[in-house]
Amino acid sequence: MSIHDPIADALTIIRNGCMAKKTSVTMPYSKKMINILEILKKEGYIYSFKQIDVKDKNFFRIQVDLKYYENKAVIEGLKRVSSPGLRIYVSVDSMPQVKNGFGVSVISTSKGVMTGRDAIKEKVGGEVLCYVW
Repeated sequence: MSIHDPIADALTIIRNGCMAKKTSVTMPYSKKMINILEILKKEGYIYSFKQIDVKDKNFFRIQVDLKYYENKAVIEGLKRVSSPGLRIYVSVDSMPQVKNGFGVSVISTSKGVMTGRDAIKEKVGGEVLCYVW
């Protein structure tokens, strides 16, 4: 598996894990993915995540504990918006709403990775990384 877009690959791992009703999934480590997972945990889409050390190697992986409600995954959908070939930027005035406010847009701003709601409060725009609902 060649990694051209690590965020899209990580979102696909989470999506496939939810469809297969896995309790946890592992993915390659990246700082940006840690920031995205912190948002998903804060918004209640996952239980937790932790960095695990791979034995005999010099790299880390992330283990994500998925969340279910009444035998159905809390995460109904994940969509990667901006990609390495086509970056999508928004201003604070045109911040996207996901599922009429029932979902979360994850924005990479100059003040860090945050939700669309937090970006409006901070009055900053940025790159739309993904939508979660």
